[in-house]
Amino acid sequence: METKNYHEDLSHIRSMMERSSRFISLSGLSGVVAGLTAIIGAIYVYFVFQREGISYFDGDRNILGPALVKELVVIGIVILVVAILSGYIFTAHKSKKKGLKIWDATTKRLLITFAVPLIAGGVFCLALLYHHLFVFIAPATLIFYGLALVSAERYTLTDVKYLGYFEIVLGLISLFFLGWGLVFWAIGFGILHIIYGLIMHKKYK
Repeated sequence: METKNYHEDLSHIRSMMERSSRFISLSGLSGVVAGLTAIIGAIYVYFVFQREGISYFDGDRNILGPALVKELVVIGIVILVVAILSGYIFTAHKSKKKGLKIWDATTKRLLITFAVPLIAGGVFCLALLYHHLFVFIAPATLIFYGLALVSAERYTLTDVKYLGYFEIVLGLISLFFLGWGLVFWAIGFGILHIIYGLIMHKKYK
């Protein structure tokens, strides 16, 4: 009986330490919504290309005009905002349900650790835009996003790093298939997010 109580106490202590050092309220459903948003965005971009007379799957190299580039940037920002808002809503709901604070010292550390590679990647992508190196933007976003996830793993669910590894590998592979960034982008930010979100929702609900 004493041994059983001892193990229960250890488990309780370990759980309390994890709650204080890791942000464990990430919602798997937010990953699913982010993935669906990315896929819808990719499909919308495909039809934008069609509207502009660009046959994306023909494999031809196409020159994108300034107006089209601006439109694609706006679409990307909208997708990002929707993904962040859905992530916050689902995570806040889960935190409230578990009686946990959504904003504390651990959350701050998580956001800082996550933001550093992400901001660096954002500046890098702006430089690619500036130099009209559009074919490298999709690989760069996947790689830097993956690095951000792996970096943030210290302060949240360990499973996040596996999504990060997949994003990095996918981004590196896409460097050998330049011109197919939209497809790799849809896989990385869409399909992988949905799969990850469903697994996390089932595992931690």
